[in-house]
Amino acid sequence: MRRYLEGIPGVDAVGLEQRAASLGTRSIKTSSKKLALDRVIELIDLTTLEGSDTPGKVRSLVAKAITPDPSDPSCPQVAAVCVYGDLVPVAIEALGAHHAPRAKAHGVTGISVAAVATAFPSGRASLAVKLADVADAVAAGADEIDMVIDRGAFLAGRYGEVFEQIVAVKEACRRKDGDDAHLKVILEVGELVTYDNVRRASWLAVLAGADFIKTSTGKVTSNATLPVTLLMLEVVRDWHRMTGEKVGVKPAGGIRTSKDAIKYLVTVAETAGEEWLQPHLFRFGASSLLNDVLLQRQKIRTGHYSGADYVTID
Repeated sequence: MRRYLEGIPGVDAVGLEQRAASLGTRSIKTSSKKLALDRVIELIDLTTLEGSDTPGKVRSLVAKAITPDPSDPSCPQVAAVCVYGDLVPVAIEALGAHHAPRAKAHGVTGISVAAVATAFPSGRASLAVKLADVADAVAAGADEIDMVIDRGAFLAGRYGEVFEQIVAVKEACRRKDGDDAHLKVILEVGELVTYDNVRRASWLAVLAGADFIKTSTGKVTSNATLPVTLLMLEVVRDWHRMTGEKVGVKPAGGIRTSKDAIKYLVTVAETAGEEWLQPHLFRFGASSLLNDVLLQRQKIRTGHYSGADYVTID
């Protein structure tokens, strides 16, 4: 494992950043902007991950996930809500008939429930504790598990340990009925420091069986960036070319505006392909992004900008 991962070519940082910058300048015609905004909404994991989260806050989050803009019945629903594991039953109950595990991957209207696990956000716990955390969330009905890797182990070069933990968590996501929870592996790119480490960690997660690779927890200073997301998209693109298997990508943390989100859509389409612009292959981990998208949609619909009080406070 070490020999393989250390043999991965280094990243041309200048070339990567130039490519990301050029993709970020691509424009979208006004006639296509509403379609792009709707697609952003459909790809959002609407998230609350605070120590102060309550059942009431989760119910409010779910209400917004189901009906993002009560003034516009044409507004689509988000892909999923993401909460701590103990609040999964609350989210499922609040969703009611709107809860449909990974439904949008199959063209069905529905919202999934994702749970963070494995000692989120630090990932510093024994494997037994991490697996118990996952097992609790899966037993509670979570459709997706967002795990964090042990960055300390990775940075110390213990790649085999990180690999084995991902494999074990993947196994803990299985259910007897075969309706397994999908696994998103959070790399926490802000703590990996270098592009070379991000590429290496992305390959490690994909090799270990991740359904998604995710940039960040949103709990550190540096989260998702366009160059890092481009690099991760190149990994899943190359994996698909090698094996025919598709792995998703989820940038999370710091994506707050419609303008930025559309840059990510362009980057996905130009790197992995438009087929990746589906909820089972690409997500935005976000809390405040949805409000900005809703305000932009209202501007297109009404011809004028609305104030922040025209959307609910998250």
